[in-house]
Amino acid sequence: MRAPEQGMRPDAPAQRRRPRVAVVIPTLNEEEPIGEVIRAVPRDFVDDIIVADSGSDDRTVERACAAGARVVVERQRGYGRACAAGARAAHDCDIVAFLDGDGSDRPELVPTLLAPILDGTHDFVIGSRTRGEREPGSMNALQVAAGYIAGGLTRLLYGVTYTDMCAFRAIRRDTLDRLGMREMTYGWNLEMQMRAARAGLRILEVPVAHRRRIGGASKVSGTVAGTLKAGLRIGVAFARIAFERRHRADPAEAPTRAAEE
Repeated sequence: MRAPEQGMRPDAPAQRRRPRVAVVIPTLNEEEPIGEVIRAVPRDFVDDIIVADSGSDDRTVERACAAGARVVVERQRGYGRACAAGARAAHDCDIVAFLDGDGSDRPELVPTLLAPILDGTHDFVIGSRTRGEREPGSMNALQVAAGYIAGGLTRLLYGVTYTDMCAFRAIRRDTLDRLGMREMTYGWNLEMQMRAARAGLRILEVPVAHRRRIGGASKVSGTVAGTLKAGLRIGVAFARIAFERRHRADPAEAPTRAAEE
């Protein structure tokens, strides 16, 4: 950029503002860990902390408010439904980061995900637990295997390899809008990854530390039934997206094609 010329008027345009950042935390009965999770979010980097609750029947909402978060209540349950509600609530932000409310993701690492987007080098940054330092017992073998399998299949379809379906991620707000997300269950994360790959977004996967949940009970990895139920929904989401008719253009691809014509 050219240096300012001497004698420039003092009322010249101000320096460009920092993009606004929202952190969305989907929850369902996370009254034990949620306060600690919210307090660990680095406020110097984040403008809005949104807890998107999907029908908790404990004190999650009360404790989230007490910790300083803005709470959005989604009456219908569903992990993707909560994420979508939180993203809608972040309409005045430029970047949206997502992390789980159980304390397994490390909120202090949010700046690591934001940096490549703020630098303008990437549109979508996803954390990889399998490439990072994991506390023993924080992920079961099925979770690890599922991340690699889904990543391998995504490479076959779109030429982009992932090693995880980690909830800890950040994406440009306008880019997320154009992806046309539809999945309302546990397939939300994978759908975002597949649509981002298909749209040709600038994607970066970074290793992140991961730990055991700091309170409450897991709805997925805590039981065999929960793991199988989530796995089924993720599999259905993968098949639906993979076999979408190609003549129905992905909304995020339109600007790219228009620029090439």
